Amino acid sequence: MVNCNLQRLDGPVRGNGKIIQELESFFRGAGWNVIKVVWGREWDALLHADRDGALVNLMNVTPDGDYQTYKANDGGYVREHFFGRDPRTKELVANLSDQDIWNLKRGGHDYRKIYAAYAAAMAHKGQPTVILAHTIKGYTLGKHFEGRNATHQMKKLTLDDLKNFRDLQRIPISDAELEKDPKMPPYYHPGPDAPEIQYMLDRRKALGGFLPQRRTGAAPLPQPADSTYDVVRKGSGKQQVATTMALVRIMKELLRDKEIGKRIVPIIPDEARTFGMDSWFPSLKIYNRNGQLYTAVDAELMLAYKESEIGQILHEGINEAGSTASFTAVGTSYATHGEPMIPLYIFYSMFGFQRTGDGLWAAADQMARGFVLGATAGRTTLTGEGLQHADGHSLLLASTNPAAVAYDPAFSYEIAHIVKDGLRRMYGGTDGVDGFGGEDIFYYITLYNEPYSQPAEPENLNVDGLLKGMYLFKKSQASGPKAQILVSGVTMPEGLRAQQLLADEWGVAADVWSVTSWGELRREGIEREQQALRDPGTDAPLPYVTQALSDAAGPFVAASDWMRAVADQIRQWVPGSYTTLGTDGFGFSDTRPAARRYFNVDAESIVVAVLSALAGEGTLDRSKAVEAATKYRIDDVRAAAVSYADTGSA
Repeated sequence: MVNCNLQRLDGPVRGNGKIIQELESFFRGAGWNVIKVVWGREWDALLHADRDGALVNLMNVTPDGDYQTYKANDGGYVREHFFGRDPRTKELVANLSDQDIWNLKRGGHDYRKIYAAYAAAMAHKGQPTVILAHTIKGYTLGKHFEGRNATHQMKKLTLDDLKNFRDLQRIPISDAELEKDPKMPPYYHPGPDAPEIQYMLDRRKALGGFLPQRRTGAAPLPQPADSTYDVVRKGSGKQQVATTMALVRIMKELLRDKEIGKRIVPIIPDEARTFGMDSWFPSLKIYNRNGQLYTAVDAELMLAYKESEIGQILHEGINEAGSTASFTAVGTSYATHGEPMIPLYIFYSMFGFQRTGDGLWAAADQMARGFVLGATAGRTTLTGEGLQHADGHSLLLASTNPAAVAYDPAFSYEIAHIVKDGLRRMYGGTDGVDGFGGEDIFYYITLYNEPYSQPAEPENLNVDGLLKGMYLFKKSQASGPKAQILVSGVTMPEGLRAQQLLADEWGVAADVWSVTSWGELRREGIEREQQALRDPGTDAPLPYVTQALSDAAGPFVAASDWMRAVADQIRQWVPGSYTTLGTDGFGFSDTRPAARRYFNVDAESIVVAVLSALAGEGTLDRSKAVEAATKYRIDDVRAAAVSYADTGSA
């Protein structure tokens, strides 16, 4: 049902047109049954007497802007400016008083017409039905409110307004009671045995109680075997693999799972081929209720585009808003249909949180669950395609959504553990009050299009630390001054190269930490601080960041392909001097090495940052940092390509 009061906050929705007619055309064109409730029963006698169709013609040619104006005036105004435009309609209301004309209701305020519309809708079979009801904004609040643009700014009713409202609603409160204190009008209750109260109580009982409650009969999903993730946990060997492809490989295995596979719904706004998902076209097929009525241009190829009425992929075209809506529908199916489904919404970098962040907030509000994948993430990985692909801030936007669990993994085995944990947390729980359990969260995983060697999962991997947001990945074997490098995502190869440069050329032992989630580290730190605030008499556990880094010697330098503010989220819990490097600014359209030199997040820049931090602590002479900055020419983007070529990484 659509309540058509014709108004937005500042004026009419369609001042020169008719929104009801416009909506009718949309719904009828989409195959819906449309019921319009335009005029109240007071108009019936006039319409019956309208032998020439003059009144119907006036109704049809009067734009919405005029209908708003009529209700902001009085019956005399309507007589002159509406009925008075045609001698035949003027004659129709000649015997009506101005008050009679004013009392001509619109259909949405006639409960008999509304009831009839609902009855007709329930009786109609074979189509969905929409009811378009013509109403008045501010109805029954009086002439100072009805149809007025300023209604949202008006906070109080005058005494006359109160009396008029009382009369219209037939509320048994006397003038004396209202005049006693107009600022605090009395409440009216018809009594516990009144039919209205009994009706409302009966309805609440039928609905299950007075408070809204999420109820679902869905059962937790059996979790895939650990071996499902082995395909990426063993590393890529000599092959270079981007983390986007690693995720696709994991999902390929999950799609084969007898229980989980049929519940995964890939949602793609566009460019599935870019993300390596075209291999899913022949097997999963793209959903289209009409099937495929044409021959695809690539029909002869093994990975041809294939639509089907039983397709599993939702391919939305270039439509992020529609894709987010699909994510919400699939992600809430555990409650709305009692069938847990797993949406897999993949999009180009910031097209998700920047373009449709409000839609993802709405998804969180509706307790949607699933995976949101920001492919081609980072500000330096897709530099040649303009600022719309230079994403250095989506992780910050994601951090504002309480339901978004955001990860920025560097390696394929990290993604495996994150996906596995996400399935467990969202779909494997049994402790929920509704029987389904699990957590009302969704996972946002940033993925990169840059291929590099994926290491095998370390034997003694700190999985708990990985999931909390940080773990020690590679301890330096060098001797000398100590330092710590905290790095995430696609910047990890730069961090590892910086570790090698520091050891080989400057005699510094820098350990490399993989930060899988700056945001989750921050949330845990805030929880610890809140715990301490609420119970100051008890020693609250230290934040995980502080615990993990407490035995780490030397200064801390963080680097990522994101704005410095991303790494700055954990600053207050880092137990020592903390330097952050990031990609602040719009972007730099050149090669990746040049862009990283421009933002100073490449290996050489990390080296200089570590040496400067050591100098700040008095461990090294500052001349070492100056020497390194001069040697690596970290202020010259042209030198970056040379540095990469020297390492064989170009």
